[in-house]
Amino acid sequence: MRELFLVIAILSLSAGVSAQTVDITWGKEAVDGHRTGVSASSASNVEEAMGYVKGRTYHAPNGKRFRGGATRDVAGLLLEAQPAMAQVKQVIGYSTRFMDRTYPECELYDWYVDEMMRATADSVGKKVDIGIVNRGGVRIEMPQGEVLYDDIMSMFPFKNNLCYVALKGKDVRVILDQMAASTFQILGGVKVVARNGKVISAEVDGEPLDDEKVYGVATLNFLLDGGDGYFIARNAVEVIHSNGWLYETMIPYVQSLTAQGKPVEFENQHWITILEEGDSK
Repeated sequence: MRELFLVIAILSLSAGVSAQTVDITWGKEAVDGHRTGVSASSASNVEEAMGYVKGRTYHAPNGKRFRGGATRDVAGLLLEAQPAMAQVKQVIGYSTRFMDRTYPECELYDWYVDEMMRATADSVGKKVDIGIVNRGGVRIEMPQGEVLYDDIMSMFPFKNNLCYVALKGKDVRVILDQMAASTFQILGGVKVVARNGKVISAEVDGEPLDDEKVYGVATLNFLLDGGDGYFIARNAVEVIHSNGWLYETMIPYVQSLTAQGKPVEFENQHWITILEEGDSK
């Protein structure tokens, strides 16, 4: 339980610096249960994974008993918190493999933008051709095995909502050129090839990006007017905001896969190709 005690200590210390700027990151660490047999629990196996407290004694999962002291006190605090945490610890899906976050593209990003495009089109009733979202909005990786409600909330923690933006191809090209010159964000629906910080080709539905054609773009409100340096709504023909936060789109999606007997899995779609000097297109 030493690691769990450390978490509580850190949270207590953090409460005293609320007026300062705090950089928060998300991550997962394995529980070291060599003394107690404790493991990370879901909503349905708290006693099995974390043990229980009776009176002044903590009964650990490995059969050891701790009468009084810091171990019993910390275990008591954590166990008392479990009912309030039950919703976020629900198992809502199953992932066939670990999906890491890698640049410029990966299975996780493509899985996310694919559903974001579908959900936006369904919400506004319009065709979506392209998806553009920021990489920084995906905070953790997809675990292998059971997927908790909290995994998806931690993956997409920010209060951003889906938006539909109608843009001419020439304005889409400006956004792609900005990415090529700096850092590519998450793209879907548009195949981009870049070299030396410049876009050398872009295709949508197998056709070259047409500067005068209007394309339906699914994105987030964060990127409409300056988020991460992007102004996707600039020169927009139309902008429609969808209701609900991003995780309120992704959690039901994972739950729907489970209801259909499907796991969470995806393949890299190769939307982004960055050529080295001398590589042919």
